[in-house]
Parts: sequence; C-alpha cells; structure tokens
Amino acid sequence: MKVLIVGSGGREHAIAWKISKSNKVDKIYCAPGNAGIAQIAECVDIGAMEFDRLVAFAKEKEIDLTVVGMDDPLVGGIVDVFREAGLRVFGPEKKAAILEGSKAFSKDLMKKYHIPTAAYETFHSADEAMAYLKTAKYPIVLKADGLALGKGVLICNTMEEAMEGVKTLMLDKQFGAAGNTIVIEEFMTGREVSVLSFVDGKTIKIMTSAQDHKRAGDGDTGLNTGGMGTFSPSPFYTKVVDDYCQKYIYQPTVDAMRAEGREFKGIIFFGLMITQEGTKVLEYNARFGDPEAQVVLPRMKNDIVEVFEACVDGTLDTIDLEFEDNAAVCVVLASDGYPVKYDKGFEIKGLDSFTEKEGYFVFHAGTKLSEGKIVTNGGRVLGVTATGEDLKAARANAYEATKWIEFDNKYMRNDIGKAIDEA
Repeated sequence: MKVLIVGSGGREHAIAWKISKSNKVDKIYCAPGNAGIAQIAECVDIGAMEFDRLVAFAKEKEIDLTVVGMDDPLVGGIVDVFREAGLRVFGPEKKAAILEGSKAFSKDLMKKYHIPTAAYETFHSADEAMAYLKTAKYPIVLKADGLALGKGVLICNTMEEAMEGVKTLMLDKQFGAAGNTIVIEEFMTGREVSVLSFVDGKTIKIMTSAQDHKRAGDGDTGLNTGGMGTFSPSPFYTKVVDDYCQKYIYQPTVDAMRAEGREFKGIIFFGLMITQEGTKVLEYNARFGDPEAQVVLPRMKNDIVEVFEACVDGTLDTIDLEFEDNAAVCVVLASDGYPVKYDKGFEIKGLDSFTEKEGYFVFHAGTKLSEGKIVTNGGRVLGVTATGEDLKAARANAYEATKWIEFDNKYMRNDIGKAIDEA
C-alpha cells in the first residue's frame, strides 16, 4: 500500500521510520518532509496546511492511508477534508481535535466529566484576568487557549510575573490568536509523565510512558521549548498510577468525547502530573508528542500501520499493543540560541555513523538538503535516540551517540533523563 505522512519534524521522521518497517507498505510519501525523511520516503513540496493540494496529491498517487503528524492541520480540519474526498486518513476530525486546540474546552470537559485536573478559571479579557490575579495564590500557571507550538504556558511565581504574563499573551499577542482566551490554573507539584494512546472512538490502548524536558537549559532552566529530550519508560509511572489513570482518566476521556458528539479517532497524548493528591491531567494533545514519539516508537513491537487502520476502522479492541522490555533516551541537538534566535545553514557531519547500528537512531527535525549536503534548518535540528537494557544504559548510549554528530552552533542539554537517578 501507499502511505502519505503530513508534517516535517522529528516526530514525522520517527513515524516514517516505523511505517517503513511495515510489510504492508511499499511506498511512503511525506509532505513536506525533511532531509532525513527523504532517505526513506519521497518528499513532496506541499505545506501541511495546503489541504486542497494534499487531497489532490493523494488522489493522483492513489494513496491508501494518510497519517497526519502535526497539530495545526488536525485542529484546522484536514481529516474532515480528506474524508469528504473519500480518502482514508488517520487522525481526529476537527470537532475532536479541539481537545488540543482549546485549553478552555478541555478543562471544561474534565470539569463536566469529573476527570482529575488542576483547578482553573477561563478569561476572555486581560482586565478580568488581572483582577483575578490580585487575589490568586502563587505560583500560578497561565495557558494560552489555542495552539502555541508547545510554548504558550507560563509559570509565574509572583503577581508581577503573572500580570506581565497576561500582557504577553493577551495584549502583546506573542502567540497570536492563541492568546485571545487564557486559562489560569493552580500550580501543581509532582512528577510529570507523558502517556500516548491509540483511540478508535470507543476503545483506547495505552502505549508505554515517557517524560519530556521542555526547558532549554540544564536543570530545567531557561525558556520553554518544543522539547529538548525524552526518556521512556518513566520509572515514576507505576502500576498503581496506571490502574488509577485507566479508571479515572483514559477511558473517561474517550467516553466524554463520545458523549459530547465528538468521537475521537487517532492519538490522545495525556500530559500527566503525579501529585500527592493523585494523578491529574495537565494537558491533552491530539497527536504524537515530539520528541516523545522518538523514544516510544523505537520500543513498539507492533506493525504501526495495522494499528492505524484498526483506529480508522473501529477495531482497536482486536489489537494487542506490545513494547520491548527495554528503555530509550532521546537527546535533542539544537541550534545554539533556540528557542529565540539562532543561525541556520550549517553542514551536519557524522550522520553516517548511525547506519546499520542496532539500537541507535537519528531523527531529523530541522534539516534540509542544500547542494548535496544536509544542513541545519531549524531550532531543533536532530533527535539522537538510543535504546538500552534499562534507562541508565540507554542514557549512556544516547549521550555517546551525540558525539558522533558535528555542526557549528550545536547545542544540547546534558541532563536528559537525570531524574532516572532519583527513581
């Protein structure tokens, strides 16, 4: 069969790599793709938001299944457009992707269906938000309602910081229309865990756990990024936590969406906080996390195309999801200066070191082919992933593998997975 992937980052490279292992697939296309994806798929110069062009391409090439990796097209309704054109596509429809597209919607859903989450209030005007902050308890969390590249969350320790945060989100519009509405919620403390799941509208199957590192600097300092590295599984995601989440979070979320007439088919990403009062939902995403996909998919035993099709067809209950009894760590190699200002266009050397090395992967995020050479083309450039018998071994392998890659202004955190030592 022929598969089209929509997206261009490390997540899409990990998806493309996993699809390439399927016996069912003989041709992969990716729009728009990147230099790494181009090694296993035919990249097509069509943007992820160019729905009409993507549909026309899928029809022309007789694509059997389209997999949407990115949040913007999902929230924008790409799945609806494909389905209306009679094309098979993996991902939630627009009315379901609102689970990620609106923080206010997801918080209201959790409140209505008693799914554990942080206490919150929603505001549509800066004046109302600032008035509320004068009586609030600190620290406190401000969230842009809409999509903000994973960066629209501000943790504020003082009222002054929070007031400035409201100005940034609602008045200065740092994240555009995403900040027209904001959610202000209580600050939770505990262990953060990411859990990805496949959903077919009724049935939910949980993948292995992971943990992301959002801050740019070591010790969780600096600005929020799209993610500087991950590890899987999380030693803090115990059977007790899993049992609780299965009962009070996972299936209740799927059932709530159905009850609201928003049947969800695709990936639900659960951002969880394991607190002293129990596990609570920090956020939902409607697609694979990035870089979480880069540690979860290398550990997955199943043919991913079979799982995608089961989600589309509503037969996920027949699938037994299996993962390797090992661990994986991903270290993101970024451009120095990310996420603010950075230079691009530097040649990347050492990529050949990963060829045919069992348990080592390099997933391209911000790269492109220029005059026959692969060069940097973004803030997050590569995800270097390695597996190991346990997390400490995987972490050692991943950091060893980062030494194989060289490019000017290469930057990375040196403490990805350090929390493993505290488990």
